[in-house]
Amino acid sequence: MDQAVAKAELHCHFEGTITPALMHRLAKRNGIEIPDNLVDADGAYIWTNFNGFLDAYDRASSVIRTPQDYYDITFDYLTSAAAEGAIYVEMFTSPDHAAEVGIGYTDMNAAIARAIDDAEQVAGIVGRMVATCVRHLGPDQALRVAETITANPHPYVVGFGMGGDEARHAAIDFAPAFDLAFAAGLSCTVHAGEVMGAASVEDALDALPVVRIGHGIRAIENLALVERLVAEGITLEVCPGSNLALGLYPDTAAHPLRALMKAGCRITLGSDDPPFFHTSIGAEYARATSDFGLSRESLVQFTRTAIDAAFVDEPTKARLREKL
Repeated sequence: MDQAVAKAELHCHFEGTITPALMHRLAKRNGIEIPDNLVDADGAYIWTNFNGFLDAYDRASSVIRTPQDYYDITFDYLTSAAAEGAIYVEMFTSPDHAAEVGIGYTDMNAAIARAIDDAEQVAGIVGRMVATCVRHLGPDQALRVAETITANPHPYVVGFGMGGDEARHAAIDFAPAFDLAFAAGLSCTVHAGEVMGAASVEDALDALPVVRIGHGIRAIENLALVERLVAEGITLEVCPGSNLALGLYPDTAAHPLRALMKAGCRITLGSDDPPFFHTSIGAEYARATSDFGLSRESLVQFTRTAIDAAFVDEPTKARLREKL
């Protein structure tokens, strides 16, 4: 991995950054027993398919019980990313996950913000949050999340997004939630075109005020859609390691990263849920060179695109660009 290349990440789920080692520490601190079938003898998460991954993700997330846990997870991830050369990370946070264990939205934000400040002080990395709703929890819950976020603004919460089961509900169903967040000044992104096809991306662009698409790789199946992505300047948060681990493509040769780049799409690299997929932001940049055959200049362009597409304020972007 080339640590000299400054890296920036726009697609990373907060709960998905919890390493098995950190999960064990938090479980011990909170008096939680970890199921035998969650981590293997080598200390890696166990799952076999997409639904299995979602189950492992939720069970690993269940060790979060206090604001201190949110601090520790954030600080751990940001400092580890900084050690690989990352200068900026946006983490997808989930008010729904916090609520499940009785942690309020403002308490979650305060703990994460403290860790962001401390990580910048210690490692020089800048971190921000993109608050998300969960698609399979439905449009009504998504609207409640958007109402909570907009009623409790935080300077480090710079965007609104949606993850979850892409096959559930239509994009238009979530327009009220996204429109509320957008009207409150939050930039928007949404997961689409990952496990579902190009129509998922098209529906999101038609229905929601998004300027970024999480994954979006299946857009390659519709060349007219790819042309639209280029014309509208939509940024794709591409996570090759995640796509390969989940079996969306058999190998890097089949992955559409290079085809999307050749078509002129704006591309960034993300690790998605790094310990679950045996990756990291550094590994994603390294894979771009070793497996996709991309140049160092392409890596720098990924970072430049990420900074341009980041939801952070312009003065911070200017400060980040100086590091390139």
